[in-house]
Amino acid sequence: MRTLFIAVALLSGGISMAEAAERAPSVEWGRHVSITSGCNDCHTPGYAESGGTLDPKTALTGVAVGFSGPWGTTYAANLRLTVAKMSEDAWVTYGKSFETRPPMPWYNVHEMTDGELRSFYMYVKSLGAPGQPAPQGLPPGETPQTPFIVFAPPQMPQ
Repeated sequence: MRTLFIAVALLSGGISMAEAAERAPSVEWGRHVSITSGCNDCHTPGYAESGGTLDPKTALTGVAVGFSGPWGTTYAANLRLTVAKMSEDAWVTYGKSFETRPPMPWYNVHEMTDGELRSFYMYVKSLGAPGQPAPQGLPPGETPQTPFIVFAPPQMPQ
């Protein structure tokens, strides 16, 4: 009876059972979120260079190429280590509130649904050993000792 009630409620809201099931938090949905949200673009070594081939051994382990600009130099963090330190509920709270330096689009993560954040958490946890941290960010004026991309206009507007 409960299943019938849920089905009627979903259908009256214009959502099919299949769509609702697809959006339920899961490792598979988390993998999808990590790809469509662009997380792997910066946080997975070799992802962009390989045309989007996702290697679970290195997925979301951070990258040692810095992004240098007026804020200093930042590195794409090892998200496995970030998630390993948190409960699922703590991750959802963090995902809705954290702020960091460019070029990380933290404001986009704030727009993720709780289900998307929970799925992402589940996916990251499924990837295995966290690995090593990415390099620490640097303040303005310090020269990185790793490869880096200058992520600033050649001249700042007046």
